Amino acid sequence: MKYQLICKKCGHIIPSFKEWFAANQVCPQCGSNHAEVTYNTNYQHLTELYKSTAESFWHYFDYLPLENKEHIVTCREGAIPIEEWEYLENYAKEMFNIDCRVMVYRNDLNGGTNTFKDVAASMAASIFKENGIKEYCIASTGNTATAYSKYLSLAGIRLSVFVPNCVCEDTVNEIRSLGQNLIISSGNYACAKKEAAEYHKSNHVLMSAGNIDPIRVEAKKTMVFEFMRQLGKMPDIYIQAVSGGTGPIAVDKGVREIERLFPEVKLPKIMLVQQDTCDPMVQGWENAIKNNFHEGYEKEYPVIENPQTEVSILSTGNPGMFPIVAPIVKKSGGCFLRVKESQLVDFARIAKKETGVILGPAAAVCLAGFYQALAEKKIRNGQCVLINTGEGAARAKQFAAKL
Repeated sequence: MKYQLICKKCGHIIPSFKEWFAANQVCPQCGSNHAEVTYNTNYQHLTELYKSTAESFWHYFDYLPLENKEHIVTCREGAIPIEEWEYLENYAKEMFNIDCRVMVYRNDLNGGTNTFKDVAASMAASIFKENGIKEYCIASTGNTATAYSKYLSLAGIRLSVFVPNCVCEDTVNEIRSLGQNLIISSGNYACAKKEAAEYHKSNHVLMSAGNIDPIRVEAKKTMVFEFMRQLGKMPDIYIQAVSGGTGPIAVDKGVREIERLFPEVKLPKIMLVQQDTCDPMVQGWENAIKNNFHEGYEKEYPVIENPQTEVSILSTGNPGMFPIVAPIVKKSGGCFLRVKESQLVDFARIAKKETGVILGPAAAVCLAGFYQALAEKKIRNGQCVLINTGEGAARAKQFAAKL
């Protein structure tokens, strides 16, 4: 085997995903659901891959947990353009006298569902196909649900999707058009997760391990490889809207995987953005700063019951990943940022005028984070800022109409 999983809690080695699935995606030794993938491959080959054109994130097959390329399910996702948006650079110079380079990672151009979740869904469908998994279930606020619905459908795998009652109607329609089993919860995302867990237990169906799922993390870590391939270096600052937190977990994993061999690869300052109508991670971070990051700070965060936000895919009121994500942000020298939901349309409208790109609401949250980072003096002269635009507006017609 070219890879193995290692339990983050006790260090027990799980030989492959076959054994991981057989153990119900927990460590057979200690019961933890947090495992990372390690590889028996030569990382020096990455330098050659950086020199060639990539059609998808499967360009990095040697560093992904799949044995046979014949099992790959792909719609050409992951190897997406990183564009320089000069109007944001001009704004930083004119308004704050900051000379910075602003790059945008165009997840709205992914070939599957035009979201940041396509790489994870492609990875999941491929691994399930290789290991004979026929059925799966997942709870999601929207983008993950749609991406998994599409890719698992392509792989011939039945999926039961549990979504909160605030889910966008366009998302509901797309999932149903893909023929998967959609269950709309009577409550919020926490209720949807509970219902998915009950379905998983009573029907003996594999369920997503959430934001620390090694399938998701391994797919998204390829961002680091793409940053190096397209930019020739890591950005100084990485900005992303956050609901759960797989993105920053994956960036950290990708950097840790190769930094010993490539000293120039450094963890960027990670800046995670939430809208003011659902900002429990921001509140937890502010509390940590107030208390000087005392021992156990990462376990102290508020729970927002039934968040009243129009950005349904960022409606996680109970941020269970904060204990994992916050230390990564702290280690990077980054921060959490709060933006006003009432301003999202304005920022997205400017982006459309200047670039022609129609962003989705979560991507607009991320974009607003750039403006907020400038206002809070988090960006300095000479820095390269990379903005991860999570999705396009294809499934957010009401938001797009406002533009």
